[in-house]
Amino acid sequence: MNVSEFFPMWEKLTPPQRRRLEESAAWRQAPAGTILRRGGDDCLGLLLVAKGQLRASLLSPEGREITIYRLFPRDICLFSASCMMRSIQFDITIEVEKDAGFYLIPAPIYQGLMEESAQLANYTNEIMATRFSEVMWLMEQVMWRRFDQRLAAFLLEESRLEGAKALRLTHEKIAAHLGTAREVVTRMLRYFQSEGMVRLARGTVELTDPAGLEALAEP
Repeated sequence: MNVSEFFPMWEKLTPPQRRRLEESAAWRQAPAGTILRRGGDDCLGLLLVAKGQLRASLLSPEGREITIYRLFPRDICLFSASCMMRSIQFDITIEVEKDAGFYLIPAPIYQGLMEESAQLANYTNEIMATRFSEVMWLMEQVMWRRFDQRLAAFLLEESRLEGAKALRLTHEKIAAHLGTAREVVTRMLRYFQSEGMVRLARGTVELTDPAGLEALAEP
């Protein structure tokens, strides 16, 4: 996947601008489990995902995690270059969930190009608006939706992403995604199992009644 494929306004950039984007983009690969950026680390740069899957999360002062969004091929991560946005103080951690390949564009170069190109600046603002919408949606889920509904929706989403009903997920990992305690996850999964919706084994959650989970997950 070329750098040009990440920018729908590519043809509206000048040849020198395109060349600066292409020449500054450094190709990187990282295996699953790699932490690309942890909390308040230095600015990583603009991250363009070509393959694999990444996870962006927040960590509370008490050490509790919550997933705020995921990144898939063709996605752009702006929060990895948060130094471009002085008014944003999110300490976001970015982790590789599935072996990934991506481009990194240094923040100063990208910021300079945004100042030159209104089209690039507008596209960047659209991406930022989308990410903030995802964060606001997450806040609504945490504040107003019951945990059993959130857990059912999460398991269904994982099943769709993996293309399987048997998910290799620990209770601790689920808790990190959903921003709660492992004990809360364990208690609810056992309830799901008693209702015949899942089957639990060590490090595995198997969806035995996806239709039941779908009905539960409905808002």
